[in-house]
Amino acid sequence: MSGIADVARRAGVSKATASRALTGSSQVSDQTRLRVQEAAAALGYVPSTSAVSLATGRTRNVGVIMPRLNRWFFAEVLEGIQSELLSHGLDLTLYDARPGTAGRRRIFDDFLARKRFDGLIAVALDPDDQELDRLLRLGRPVVSVVGDAGAGVVTLDDVHAAERAAEHLLALGHTDIAFLGGDETQPWASVDRRRYEGYRRAMAAADLPSRHIPAPATLPGGYAAAVDALSDARARPTGLVAVCDEVAVGAIIAARRLAVPVPGGLSVVGIDDHEYAEMFSLTTLAQNPRQQGVAAARMLVGEMQSPAATPATHRLQARLIVRNSTAAPSGTPGVVVTDGGLLDHA
Repeated sequence: MSGIADVARRAGVSKATASRALTGSSQVSDQTRLRVQEAAAALGYVPSTSAVSLATGRTRNVGVIMPRLNRWFFAEVLEGIQSELLSHGLDLTLYDARPGTAGRRRIFDDFLARKRFDGLIAVALDPDDQELDRLLRLGRPVVSVVGDAGAGVVTLDDVHAAERAAEHLLALGHTDIAFLGGDETQPWASVDRRRYEGYRRAMAAADLPSRHIPAPATLPGGYAAAVDALSDARARPTGLVAVCDEVAVGAIIAARRLAVPVPGGLSVVGIDDHEYAEMFSLTTLAQNPRQQGVAAARMLVGEMQSPAATPATHRLQARLIVRNSTAAPSGTPGVVVTDGGLLDHA
């Protein structure tokens, strides 16, 4: 294998100059840096991360911390983060910080404290006060995807998304609309709280009562809660705003099992545009988690390159996609729905 001495010899410079050129030192001219990089490429030489770290004080590594890894949203965000970091030649270290586990405590108490990264991206982390304090004292740039774990934030406007979901059902003529989500067995995730707030805002504006059906934010959770809520025909709502698409799909499956026609007997709106949404013809408010990952990584790289830059907040708007899971309540005359140019039919 070629070493730094071989690269220096081929480029016609000293070993020290070759090393500085490959670690991004400002003491090397652009012409010399290019000559050294071309020599390294020709010889197949790649500087070791340890050597670069010692020379520059940077790890060329970004930490990504998530509360779970086996869910569609997190996988999509991670793909976006990785694609953007790779374009900058940065490595990625992934931390699985599942709430309430010893592993999460070790991550905050030990692994993060080692600071083996130049910046951190926290995805839907919902840190408690102690965890947030540790993040703020890292001395590294921190960007958050959903939530407020970092100074820079990339997130969907969840309040507005849920408000629009309820408004879609209201425009179709529904008056008995329930919110499906928010797990009563554990503290609510901040996303669930914001989406419930948006639903309640729309119902209050229509001078209609809110109705909450608790459900874990999973497909089985949505199914189980919907089976219970839809079993009594006398108390059954005509519309559901689900906290996410997985819960909405669970509700559609439950309705089919109970012979409740969708949308003839029940209209369901989700939030996400999950990969299952098209399969179940689910009307939903689409977000793009992969693009959120790209935006967060890009924001973090910018903060790493310019530490004095003011962190930004990117609040994204969801797009309503109307499929076949929503319609006017049975017996309601035809209703025309407009959506200010943001309405897609699928």
